[in-house]
This record gives sequence, C-alpha cells and structure tokens, in this order.
Amino acid sequence: MKNFDPSALVEPDRVHRTVYTDPAIFDAEMERIWERTWVYCGHVSQVPRPGDYYAVTIGRQPMFMVRQPDGSVRVLHNRCPHRGVQLVGNLKGNTGSSIVCSYHAWSFHLDGSVRAIPLAQGYEGTRMTRDNPDCGVKPAARVDSYRGFVFASLAREGPSLMEFLGEARVAFDDMCDRSPVGEVEVVPICHRVIQHSNWKFFMENQLDALHPSVTHQSTGIAAGRVEKRLKAQQEKVPLYYHYLSAFASSFEQWNSVQTINFPHGHGILKAYMGLRPQDPDTLAHEALLKQAYGEQRAEEYLSRSIHHVLVYPYLSVQSPLQQLRCLRPISPDKTLSEIWHFRLKGVPEAIYRRSLWYYNLVNSPATMINADDLENWTKGQWGLQSKGGDWVSFHRYFGDDREEGGVTYSNHGTSEAVMRSQFRAWSAYMSAE
Repeated sequence: MKNFDPSALVEPDRVHRTVYTDPAIFDAEMERIWERTWVYCGHVSQVPRPGDYYAVTIGRQPMFMVRQPDGSVRVLHNRCPHRGVQLVGNLKGNTGSSIVCSYHAWSFHLDGSVRAIPLAQGYEGTRMTRDNPDCGVKPAARVDSYRGFVFASLAREGPSLMEFLGEARVAFDDMCDRSPVGEVEVVPICHRVIQHSNWKFFMENQLDALHPSVTHQSTGIAAGRVEKRLKAQQEKVPLYYHYLSAFASSFEQWNSVQTINFPHGHGILKAYMGLRPQDPDTLAHEALLKQAYGEQRAEEYLSRSIHHVLVYPYLSVQSPLQQLRCLRPISPDKTLSEIWHFRLKGVPEAIYRRSLWYYNLVNSPATMINADDLENWTKGQWGLQSKGGDWVSFHRYFGDDREEGGVTYSNHGTSEAVMRSQFRAWSAYMSAE
C-alpha cells in the first residue's frame, strides 16, 4: 500500500473507522505487521516425533512446523519449489523421514533442503538442479521458542523473540511455573471460531474491563443466583459457578483492577478471580510446587496477579487456567480464532479438570460468554461500515494514565488505555518501511 499515513487515521484518543474496514489497510497490516513480526506457530508437544508436522498460517502465508531428527523444530513454507503445490495437505500428520510432493514426487529432507529430483536428467543445463538452494523448501527467516512455545518471523531483521515478547513472556512463565517440572503439553482438541469481525475487536475486548458487567450480565447474574442458592443448601459450591458469576461483578470492582500496557502493544489485565481454594486437590498441587521450587518461589508463582496477558497482535493467554487463544486474520471482516488448552505436567488430574471447565464454560464456541462477545464484535463491524460517524472513541480516562519507562499503567481498570496502547503499536508497525 503506497503513501500510507497512519497518523491521519490514529490520534491519541481516537481512530478512524476505516482501520477496521478498509481492504487496502488490511493488506498493509498483513505485510507490515503479520509478515514481519514474531507470530505464534504452536507448542513443541504438537510435533513430538521426527517428521511430525502442524500446519499454520502466518499472515497470508501457508506454513508448517516440523520436528527435525535432532529434536529441533523448523518452520517451512507450505509450497513445493517446483510447481508451487502445497507439500502438506492436512492440518497435522507425519511426513516420515522426508517430505514428498504429491504432484511430481520431488522430495526434501525435513529441514527443507532438496533430497531428490525425479528424472533429474530432464533438468540438466537449467537452474533447477540440486545444487541450487532455490530448489529447497523456503524456511521462515527466523524461528525461536520460549518454554516450548514456538514462534516464527518472516523478516530476516528485527527484534529477537525475547525483545519482542518483553515483559509479556510472563504469560508463558506463569503457565509453566504451575507445573512442578516447569512444563506443559497441549491438549490436542482445539476450538476454532470464525469471527465476522476485524481482528482488532478481539484484541481490544480481552483487556476491556468495562464491558463484562454489561455484555455478560445475564450469564453472570443467573450463575450468581444458582451459586447463592447452592451455598444456602450445602457447604461447598463448585468453582465453575464462580467462573461465570464473576462476570457480573460491579463496575466498582472492575474499575479497581489494573491494566499494564507494554511496548509492542502487549498488555496484562490483573487478576480478579480467586483460583486458590482450599480444597484437597489444590493443596496437593501447592505441596508439589513447594517441594519442587521451595516455599518462597512456589508462593511467588501462585500469587502472581494475572487474568489475561496479551501478546499483540494475535495472542490472549489466560495462564492461571492454561488457556491460549490465537488469531489468524482472513479478511477485514473475518478472523479465525484458535482456542487452545494446555495440561500442566505432574499435577493432580483435578487441576486439569478445573481448567477444562473454564475452557468449555467460558472460552468454547458454545458458551453464552463467547456468544455475547461474538455478537457485539459482529455488530461493531456492521456499525463501522456505516456512515454514522467516522471516528472510534478511546477517550475513557484519557490523560489519567501513569507512564514509566515506556510502560503505561492504568489508574482505573475501565480505562481505555489498552486500546490507546495497541494503536500506538499499530501505528509504529504500519509506519515502518
């Protein structure tokens, strides 16, 4: 997109509606954000054996990560260098000891280098010979991982993965540190949802503490009534009622939490739900952590104040419940979200079941909570396509935030500091040449 000027569309307290609707802006986002920054590909436990692969899209590029014989993970373009046919047609599988194109049987080592060109004599005297690196499968420019979570960048230059994640890496630390062996493994069932809205609606919503008491009021109040009735009838009430009733917390409660907004658009919503009940399973889990890490470190891990961590522009991690949601934009008004769940290694089965309740009650496609959000985002997309106004307001508590060392701290949980921070990052990405 030539002559693109983000400053004409993004102001400190508002943005122009076309950043959600314009196909040319979406194309520029794919090029300048998604195909340059570090993008989440998956977890190493998704490709446990050599030859195991998992397909992923980075921006508009079909890719796949594949486990190597030496145990490392590579990320390759899903394209044969001969005639362009995709090399893996399934979402996941195992290629065996080599990758073979189904069209003309060109074969490649697991690192993408060419292994064999069938009927090679037909290529003598041309550029398509085994000594030409262009005959290999093109790899992602950079691949790195953090605590088992694999990322790739299609740009050869730019911040390292650790520089990109910055303080947002606490999402993965918080999840893994809840295991006595410091590791998680993916649960191989992924919820997938097509959102009929721009990807930014999702990212803004995750740390928006103003909307739950409005959007999710019906669910929260209904769950709270059942929770209250059960408390009157019996001493113990299943924790999953609290998962839902907490959405009906008062505005004062939501306003008392804090968001922390980092460079690159990442952010944290501080915790509001209690996840340390004194039941035997929780106490057994805590005992395992104290045995593994010592009492002081275990308490540090268990008392982190985190509900959501955002890795901009595509991840929402709820680390205390081992949940991760990843966006794959399709068009200006269509976004695929992948909802993943992880199991803590070495902990009681009941802890896994507890987080599984949240996965299914709050984050799955079938829940009332998710349906509420999806409806609002769709209506938001429709509204911004109209001519009812040109600007989207992010004025709430504008000028009230506290900034230190490039980090913005909201003084009120319902501040729209989150959106302002995300669009600062968006402008920086989109302004880069």
